[in-house]
Amino acid sequence: MDSLNKIKHELVHSIDKHTKKLIVSSIELFLDYCQRFYDRQFITRENVNKGILEKFEEILNTYFQSEEAQQNGLPTVAYYADQLFLSANYFGDLVKIETGKTAQEYIQNKLIKIAKEKIYDSNKTINEIAFELGFKYPQHFSRLFKNRVGYTPNEYRNVNLN
Repeated sequence: MDSLNKIKHELVHSIDKHTKKLIVSSIELFLDYCQRFYDRQFITRENVNKGILEKFEEILNTYFQSEEAQQNGLPTVAYYADQLFLSANYFGDLVKIETGKTAQEYIQNKLIKIAKEKIYDSNKTINEIAFELGFKYPQHFSRLFKNRVGYTPNEYRNVNLN
């Protein structure tokens, strides 16, 4: 690539007051091209990306419908990336570009949606629901729920069941 040749040329020839600036500029240009190439793959692979998101949604649903959450705890972005044979960074970028949300936000939104459904079952305590969803400590569930919904799980239950 031309940028790399320019950098090599500057490194080989004698140094003057402009050498450092030219090398830095060439490296910045090269990195800009790399970033452009990286970003383009999300545009040119839209259909593939949608398939990955559908598979992500499927794996996410399966995780919470099974007892995996109780056994393994809260799922991580790295867990889903691994399930989809992607790096965590690439997967996170893909989810952000396709949905406008970070992968963590996407997982938490799903978690809150499922939690709301479970809260309607008044036979289960909030602690039981928290453990079913994979929380080690029910207080963490209550804090996340309150931050996302504006009510504690008990308040949400009382408002929606009465």
